[in-house]
Amino acid sequence: MGALRQVELAVAANDAASPVVLEALLDGRRLWKGRGAPARPRADAVPTGHAALDAALPGGGWPQAALSEILHPADGMGEIRLAWPALARLAQAGQRVVLVAPPHLPCAPAWRSAGVEPARLQLVQATDPREALWAAEQCLRSGSCGAVLCWPHRADDRALRRLQVAAETGRSLAFAWRPLAAQRNPSPAALRLAIGPEPNALRVLKCRGGAVPARPISLAQ
Repeated sequence: MGALRQVELAVAANDAASPVVLEALLDGRRLWKGRGAPARPRADAVPTGHAALDAALPGGGWPQAALSEILHPADGMGEIRLAWPALARLAQAGQRVVLVAPPHLPCAPAWRSAGVEPARLQLVQATDPREALWAAEQCLRSGSCGAVLCWPHRADDRALRRLQVAAETGRSLAFAWRPLAAQRNPSPAALRLAIGPEPNALRVLKCRGGAVPARPISLAQ
């Protein structure tokens, strides 16, 4: 029975019914309240470190135990910086950050400057795209990683769904950087962001638990 129908029945029962706590239903995302005040940060969201983006997302940050897709026009345009504040928060809390088959070797001084000590980074090399997907899935399922970053350029819906389920199982943040052209295809990811056309502009293509913002989000330099 849907949450809305339960509310209707409880109201109809008047004094015989237990009090209906609407806040609990809203916090559980079982009711949609339409347009209104921005969503409050939830315990299962990790702040992105970008105030404008946090304000636009329904949970107030990256969805925990879920897959976030970041679509971008080309590698090397600073797209990794979008995740650095959250990764720094995890690393400083003693959690491991895993990079699976990144397109470029991570620059240790840059990561350290962003607040992520290289000692907290683990690099997994894989030349076969299928092996890279398998490695990312296993890292997510293990429950021993704060975040897993991957670059599945040729992943289909089934492969992305496996990453989403693995993130839920291991209670980890999952990031997938993919070409901008992938926005034409549906995705099971909880959150989809597209960078561009300006380097510091983001479009929210999909966000579980809330409405997609109508306008791009401008990030500070």
